[in-house]
Amino acid sequence: MTDDVRNIVLGVIAAGISAALGWIARTYLWRRKLRRKQAFFGLPGNSECLLVVNRDAGGDGAVHRYDVFALLELSALIKDCSAHAQILSHDIAQQGFGERTEFCVGGPGSNRRMAAHLHSLLPGVRINTDPEPGPDRAAFQIGSERYRAEKGLAEHVLLARLTFGQETRPVFLFCGQRAITNQAASRYLARNHEKLARKHGNNTFCLLLKVVNSQAYGPDVVELVADVTRAAQTSVPAPRNSHRATG
Repeated sequence: MTDDVRNIVLGVIAAGISAALGWIARTYLWRRKLRRKQAFFGLPGNSECLLVVNRDAGGDGAVHRYDVFALLELSALIKDCSAHAQILSHDIAQQGFGERTEFCVGGPGSNRRMAAHLHSLLPGVRINTDPEPGPDRAAFQIGSERYRAEKGLAEHVLLARLTFGQETRPVFLFCGQRAITNQAASRYLARNHEKLARKHGNNTFCLLLKVVNSQAYGPDVVELVADVTRAAQTSVPAPRNSHRATG
C-alpha cells in the first residue's frame, strides 16, 4: 500500500469516526432535551394526558375558536413528547388529579373544572364571573391586587403548573379573561417551556401574563406581569360581593 493510498484510507476512517461521534453526540443531546421536556410536562413516552376544554359562555355551547387554537398548540407539545391526549369537556371531566397530566383551558365562568381547580389549588385567586358589563367584568383579584381587562388592548391570563408530589403528574391551567388570552398562554408555554423548566424545575408556579393589543397582534405579544405563585396559593377572605367572584 502506497503512502497516498494509506493517507486516503486513514482520512476516510477518521471522517467516519468523526461523523459517528457527531451523530452520537447529537442523539444524546436530543434525548436529554426530550427527557427534560417530558419531565417538565409529566409526559413520558406513550403516556396519556387530559385536555379539558371549556365551552363558549356567550355562544351555543360550542368551543370558542381561540380555545381550539390553544388545544392545537398544546397537542403539538404533547406529540413532541411522544404522548397521547384525551379531550374532555369540562362538565364530564369528573376525576381527580395527579394520575395523568392535565391541561385545563378557559376561565371559571365557562369551565367548571377550572373553577374547582382555582377553589382547591389557588385559593388566593378570585375572578369576577358576572356576565353584566362593567369595569370589573372578568377582573382578576390576586391577593390584594386587582387586574382589570381592557378588551382588545390589555387582557390578562394565568398560566400555572401545579404539582402534588414527586410521583404525581402536573396540572397546567390556562385561565384568561378572554378566549384569545388562553391561546396566548398556550403559545407562551410552547415558546418558553425550556426557560420555565430551568427557572422553576418541576415545581409549582403561577404566572400572570398580559396580552398586549390583541385586536392588532392577536395572541403573539405577551408580557410577564409577575410570578404570583405565593399570593395565588394563599387564601384570602371572601369579598362582600362574593356572589360575583369565583376563586
